Amino acid sequence: MATATANKVTEYVFEWEGRDRNGKPVRGETRAGGEHQVLAALRRQGVTPVKVRKRRMRAGAKIKPKDIAIFTRQLATMMKAGVPLLQAFDIVGRGNSNPSVTKLLNDIRMDVETGTSLSAAFRKFPLYFDNLYCNLVEAGEAAGILEALLDRLAVYMEKTEGIKSKIKSALMYPISVVVVAFIVVTVIMIFVIPAFKQVFTSFGADLPAPTLFVMSVSEYFVKYWYLIFGTIGGGIYFFMQAWKRNEKVQMAMDRVMLKLPVFGDLVYKSVIARWTRTLATMFAAGVPLVEALDSVGGASGNSVYSAATEKIQQEVSTGTSLTAAMTNANVFPTMVLQMCAIGEESGSIDHMLGKAADFYEAEVDDMVAGLSSLMEPIIIVFLGGLIGGIVVSMYLPIFKLGAVV
Repeated sequence: MATATANKVTEYVFEWEGRDRNGKPVRGETRAGGEHQVLAALRRQGVTPVKVRKRRMRAGAKIKPKDIAIFTRQLATMMKAGVPLLQAFDIVGRGNSNPSVTKLLNDIRMDVETGTSLSAAFRKFPLYFDNLYCNLVEAGEAAGILEALLDRLAVYMEKTEGIKSKIKSALMYPISVVVVAFIVVTVIMIFVIPAFKQVFTSFGADLPAPTLFVMSVSEYFVKYWYLIFGTIGGGIYFFMQAWKRNEKVQMAMDRVMLKLPVFGDLVYKSVIARWTRTLATMFAAGVPLVEALDSVGGASGNSVYSAATEKIQQEVSTGTSLTAAMTNANVFPTMVLQMCAIGEESGSIDHMLGKAADFYEAEVDDMVAGLSSLMEPIIIVFLGGLIGGIVVSMYLPIFKLGAVV
């Protein structure tokens, strides 16, 4: 494949076909600022161009952390195999099915091609590459072990994304059931109950209290369904926006998440696993402890632990040991504190924290498996009680009428 480097910032991908000096048909791709640059580059390489066209870029999907994790693993694998950095970017970019990822990697590749360091190129895209990622890459470049640190970073991201996906799958099931139950109840209240109401008005007798209650709720749904849906939808939207943007709301909700029955323990263990895994990865890469703590708090995914990490960093910077600072934070389990203390005494903090992360990641796996089996009967009882209660309430007058007859 021929490659041309343009002086312009904006470059495009051109597909070309032509013939080499021996008249053999050849084809390839070239990045350039315009078609004339492609033609000039091909002629310098002894290729007679026959057809040159700009590749049409499809609108890509949003770049997710999982895409970055996959890219990191691919880049680490190819660099360990001896593939040059620029060529590795080329291969990964062309092989990705998401055009947004391809464009991102092309932009980074162009920066590196012009002499920018890889970590500096990553720092230009903070939306996708956080401080932790960039710091590890910078440490790898400085020590000449970039492929090893990319491999360590890929392992870290894969484990982190694995924990996130397990938490989401554990929470998604009950949330989806509640949403479906609300939709079913709404349909029953708006369309089914009014039909029963017309039948019951011809009875000329007093209706049971449960039936009257259900009918009154149905009347409210029929009259104000747009207000109900608007209030619930708007409330959820504004609440989620406040959760994302307001630090006080975020702190309060993160505290609540840690104290939830059943799920709180799952969130707690997942946060501990991510915190210890992040610090172990940073420390093993040779990043100084105080600098490593800059990235650890945000990587934990919980503002309570972000605030605790800031306090730990302040204490460590003044000479306090890591174990003492973590103990003062009063948010870490005894096992993590003891392993950290052993690590400090033996000079292997990264190894001991990695073992702690392995333990809590296994705990998260076991809890998710247990919750999956536990939630099924609870959800069945919930749906049965809700839908069954409505059905029984509407059939009580019929049973009463049958007893009178």
